[in-house]
Amino acid sequence: MADAERIASKQKQISISEFFEKNKHFLGFDTLQRAVITAVKEAVDNSLDACEESRILPDIRIEINRLSGDRLELIAQDNGPGIPRDAIENVFGRFLLGSRFHAIRQTRGQQGIGITGVLMYSQLTTGSKTRVTSKIASDSSAVHVDLGLDTRKNRATKSNERRDLWLDENGHEIEHGLMIRTVMRAKYQRGRQSVHQYLRMTSIVNPHATIHLTVRGLDGEIIDDGHWIRTTEKLPRVVEEIKPHPHGILLGQLQRMLKETDERNMTSFLRHGFSGVSLRAAKEILAAAELDEGRIPARVKAEDAQKMVEAFQRVKLLAPPTDCLSPIEEMLIKKGLSKAIDSRFASTATRKPTVSQGNPFQIEVGLVFGGDLQAEGPIEILRFTNRVPLMYQQGGCLLTKALESVDWKRYGLDHPGGRGLPKGPAAVLIHLASTNVQFTSEAKEAVADNEEVFEEVRRAMLEVGRGLRNHLKKSSQRKKAQEKFDLINIILPEISRKTSQLLGREEPDLAPVITRIMNAVFLEDEIGWDKHSNQAVCSLTIYNYTARARAYTILAKWPEGEGVAIAENPRGGRKETTGLWAWRLDTLDPGQSAEIRFTVSGLSKGDWTDAEIFFRGNGDIIGATKIDEKLLDEMRKMEALALAEAEYAAATMNESIQRLVERTPVLETSGESLVVSSDESVVEPSNESQRMINNPEDLRQWTPAEEVNE
Repeated sequence: MADAERIASKQKQISISEFFEKNKHFLGFDTLQRAVITAVKEAVDNSLDACEESRILPDIRIEINRLSGDRLELIAQDNGPGIPRDAIENVFGRFLLGSRFHAIRQTRGQQGIGITGVLMYSQLTTGSKTRVTSKIASDSSAVHVDLGLDTRKNRATKSNERRDLWLDENGHEIEHGLMIRTVMRAKYQRGRQSVHQYLRMTSIVNPHATIHLTVRGLDGEIIDDGHWIRTTEKLPRVVEEIKPHPHGILLGQLQRMLKETDERNMTSFLRHGFSGVSLRAAKEILAAAELDEGRIPARVKAEDAQKMVEAFQRVKLLAPPTDCLSPIEEMLIKKGLSKAIDSRFASTATRKPTVSQGNPFQIEVGLVFGGDLQAEGPIEILRFTNRVPLMYQQGGCLLTKALESVDWKRYGLDHPGGRGLPKGPAAVLIHLASTNVQFTSEAKEAVADNEEVFEEVRRAMLEVGRGLRNHLKKSSQRKKAQEKFDLINIILPEISRKTSQLLGREEPDLAPVITRIMNAVFLEDEIGWDKHSNQAVCSLTIYNYTARARAYTILAKWPEGEGVAIAENPRGGRKETTGLWAWRLDTLDPGQSAEIRFTVSGLSKGDWTDAEIFFRGNGDIIGATKIDEKLLDEMRKMEALALAEAEYAAATMNESIQRLVERTPVLETSGESLVVSSDESVVEPSNESQRMINNPEDLRQWTPAEEVNE
């Protein structure tokens, strides 16, 4: 008993801050080289998130100054909204405090650990405090304060707080933004695992951001720098928060939700507490779990909750909404890659959003080839989750494993034994956008195994692989044909001229002869920019160097999207599917050529630089790829299904709202309510009610009705 009491008396409660203080490697501060990368990462992620939420184009400056010994000074500054004075202490001084942990939407950070970890590491290794300068637009001056961390109480300690003007290097007052200045034990290094590489990768998947890096040595000389200027002013779309989906719910989570809900019956609890649960599905779930629809959620026992979890897997449910995701999109992937990598060819693929264990996710892949990329050694892999670069544990990451599972020999890269990374002058970007990224460790360096994510990445790899194969095939065909054409056009005319002089005859027309020798159809494409109309101009020229007339359908892939449309199109043609237009060339005589020219509005200069051209018809076209009719048919079906679902949802929404307005009694309050008679029948809808009929989405803001999403 004495031993038991003695052992029990030694038990002590530790704070979250103390835990991370003794286990700083969990946060990525396990080596001096990684410490500075982790600190920069946390600062940049916060800056990007803050700017995007405030719809501000980010301007981020990172400055690193070497100090004596193994110490560095890190300065990170942005033009974001800033942090109010009363919130600075909590934002920087408390672990596990954040605004994103409970929100189901795509965000860079969620745990509320990152920037507090930087402050803790600085204090732990150098004993110094972190200087924070913050200015919000509504304040006349900025807050300047030094912050430390009380690890036992998990809170910040403040000192030297003052208010003053905040001026930039040119003496101009800064309207809003945030700057942190901290000193830590760390070591700056160059190479693939460096701050420079991290910021380079960040700029690729955030083409809307401008990022500057300056690194100075002990004497103040610049030893490294980088400048990545934004290539687009289009901010990522605003993501919407969604409710949890039943397929991702565990028993303990369900029990907590049942106890905390304000809903008064089980049907309302399922309809309003989860996404993807229609009125029909809610009733089926309760019937399968043998629960009464009117039962109070807080009174549901553990065994009944277990039956509900089992019913979730058996009942057919709607997929969760995907407006909680913000993909980069194919055009911006190409622009981002062009900002950091000089290449001759780019192929991209953005997969449709899908769901794994109730969590929506989306895969995007970009492949660049040629240019200044090194031909020797493995290709470069750029891994990202929610627009954040993954710098370490490449071999143990699911994204890398999916890439290695593809036989890249089929697509033109050297892949010895079909194992490991392929070799060649190429780089592959892989982006996983998800509401809940599963990592292999707390440091968030590699994606954990997941069958659904693996298959989506693999399919995206096959798409960009086909694009590379078609590019290499077209390049090879064009090169050989051009060499043959140049040779014929040099030698034959010279032979003809000499022979005609010897025989004293006129030189014959060589066009039919050249046509018979070449015996091929060529297509040349060019994309330019009309500065007067601010439109992209695409020109396709088809040459028939064969002995007979030809008939083809030419198809061009163009960047169709919101605000982007074909402006001028003299040849007409027709739309095959989203982003694919077709023109019919009924007769192309031997030795003749035809031109297809169209313009696209809604783009900025440089947005569209490479055209993918396909064809239908007999015989190959050098410079174009034969269309895969099965793949095209599948794309049409998917598009038609999505359109039908959208139309059905809109129709049922309007119908439900009309029924709701017709039967909902409203207390007489003002002119902005429904006027009802004594028997609760509607006489006429008010202006506000009519507006909501015309704008169904507004109804979600005020009605608890069961039928709105049905």
